[in-house]
Amino acid sequence: MLKSLGAASLLALSLAATVAHAETYYVSSTIGDDRSTGTSPTQPWASLSRVAAFPLQPGDEVKLMAGSLWREPLTLTRSGSENAPILVTAEGIGSLPRIDAGGISPYGVAIVNADYVTVSGLEVTNDSMTPAARTGVLISAEDRGITRGIRIRDMYIHDVRGTNDRKDNGGIVFRVAGQKTRTKFEDLIIERNIVWNVDRSGIAGISDQVTSANWFPSEKVVIRDNYVEDVGGDGIVPRGTNGALIEHNIVRYAGSRAPGYNAGIWQWSTDNSLIQLNEAAYTRTRYDGQGFDSDFNSRRTTFLYNYSHDNAGGFLLICSPRHDDSGNIGNHGTVARFNVSRNDGTRIFQIAGNVTGALVERNVVHVGKAMDVQMVVATQWDGWARDIRFRDNVFKVAGTARYGSEIGRKGPDYLIKAGFDPAESFRFKGNSYFGSHVDAPDDGSARIEANYEEQPSDWQVPVFDPSSARGFPEFIANHRSWMLAMLRRELGTFVKLKQPRRLQLSEERR
Repeated sequence: MLKSLGAASLLALSLAATVAHAETYYVSSTIGDDRSTGTSPTQPWASLSRVAAFPLQPGDEVKLMAGSLWREPLTLTRSGSENAPILVTAEGIGSLPRIDAGGISPYGVAIVNADYVTVSGLEVTNDSMTPAARTGVLISAEDRGITRGIRIRDMYIHDVRGTNDRKDNGGIVFRVAGQKTRTKFEDLIIERNIVWNVDRSGIAGISDQVTSANWFPSEKVVIRDNYVEDVGGDGIVPRGTNGALIEHNIVRYAGSRAPGYNAGIWQWSTDNSLIQLNEAAYTRTRYDGQGFDSDFNSRRTTFLYNYSHDNAGGFLLICSPRHDDSGNIGNHGTVARFNVSRNDGTRIFQIAGNVTGALVERNVVHVGKAMDVQMVVATQWDGWARDIRFRDNVFKVAGTARYGSEIGRKGPDYLIKAGFDPAESFRFKGNSYFGSHVDAPDDGSARIEANYEEQPSDWQVPVFDPSSARGFPEFIANHRSWMLAMLRRELGTFVKLKQPRRLQLSEERR
């Protein structure tokens, strides 16, 4: 009979056999016993160390029972397969199964050098009396080539007392290291998680293969539908990726405790990042302090359909230090299109250092009454920007907006003069200037109306209380609907979300 079967049928039979041998294991901190079989809700294991030591196979599922509390980490090192991932999920009615690493471990949950693993539905904390390098969830791959098929979903991660002295710790960190073997992630999805009260980073990517001489970026990385609030430093920051999608995340109150420079949502050392339909709000610092940032060693970053509001440092920073033959190619080809900024402070658009070919178009900016901001400012960072275009934007200013280039600094603030030199080729075309604009740029096809008062509109963005995970799916759905309606009203056009593009690794970085 087998001789008559085609290759596809043989493969299907093989996959079915693999899944048929998969098991479901139960773990309960209240009624479990590590000497039990673990294969029944009435005979569960007790500890997470039992899970870590067990040789899980593709297709196996580990169910952590509701109401359980473990004061130990969950470490996963076994791989599933593309059609039979290893699943770790919550089971039962009651409070979420909770992992409280509490200073016992540098992480609450870790997936280490494993493929095709999904973790979902757990509560994770990692608090202690003193700060240290800690994470809620760590995804780590080292010297193993391509790590595929990791999913972190529907997690409630809070109270992670990391250190604000370094960026590679906090809520969720995905990290690759490849000193011996080039290593990256492929098909990594982080979605629908709550990350609250963590230091230093909310969701961060780390890689040691980001230089021109050693460029091996992770691909098919998706960070979507996450809620990140009260972060010591940066909110969401992928690094070392090609074609990452950062879509419909909410970041509020970033930059709350960390010294140095922080922003809401940004990337660095990436190609072709697509950052769309996100809200970044209430970033507290003015060092940088913007809602969004396109940072150095990056090409073709796109900001599309985002909402930035009430950020102390402003809306958008595009920046890079001097070109470095081995480590930094600068910042090339950033596009900011169809975004809305409202009541952002200090610097709305800051273009700093070795930035080339940036396009800022069809955005709507609201500056509130009694606010005095720098609408567009060129600043130096080991040099100045060139070839920057602003076109068809709408600047609605009930307070005062200023334009110019840096002549000095006073703490986190820039002192500016009229004009953008020594930056080169700042061009403005077809923008609308409502209200008071000081030292506005030359714009031959501008629309200018000196008298402006902001009109009432629906700015009541949906809110969420992260002190519990209740109602989060409904909040995310309501927030997306509100965003789409607001953007259509402000932009006067339908929202058409994009898909990220990726380029072959053979494309030279220089």
